[in-house]
Amino acid sequence: MDIPLTDYTTGAAVATDLVNTSPTVRTAGDGLPDPESLTAFLADRAVRPDALADREPTADDVFQVQLLRREVRMILETETEDQAVAGAHVLTRRAALGPVLRPAPDGGWRWHVPTAPGASLADELAALFGVALLGVVRALGHDRFRACEAPGCRGVFADTSRAGRRRYCTPERCGNRVNVANHRARQTPESATR
Repeated sequence: MDIPLTDYTTGAAVATDLVNTSPTVRTAGDGLPDPESLTAFLADRAVRPDALADREPTADDVFQVQLLRREVRMILETETEDQAVAGAHVLTRRAALGPVLRPAPDGGWRWHVPTAPGASLADELAALFGVALLGVVRALGHDRFRACEAPGCRGVFADTSRAGRRRYCTPERCGNRVNVANHRARQTPESATR
């Protein structure tokens, strides 16, 4: 897997999505219960690890990715920037090799971090997430690692939005739920009966 150093937002989004598949966050159980769900998760996010170049995920891959999910959550919940950086370094060391320059489509060059040949799926994803979370800390700051503000939600996320005002782990789920509740609360008893 070749991880572009300049595109930390993609890796951070996938890391956020992975953390929020946890039964800790979801009310409907684990979002990654089996190899088929892991295949769909990766395909939906256009993540193509080398470890799956010639095979499908196994039950052991699922288990290892579920363990990785806990590690990523711990980094997103760190209290200090130093703790976040240390945790992300641990992830990158699982499979990341030294940065290399690769030709860019525009004719220039771009920095990439390749993963070690033969690395496991979880280790490749760990490298992707580690590089991405380090990118968030460097470019945006540790305060972009946040807990979801939706009542009752235990989700966490890396806010890579330009304005830095994201409030929900999954805006289309938690944000919508809060907006609907706020709308209903504003309705007067008279308008609600119409």
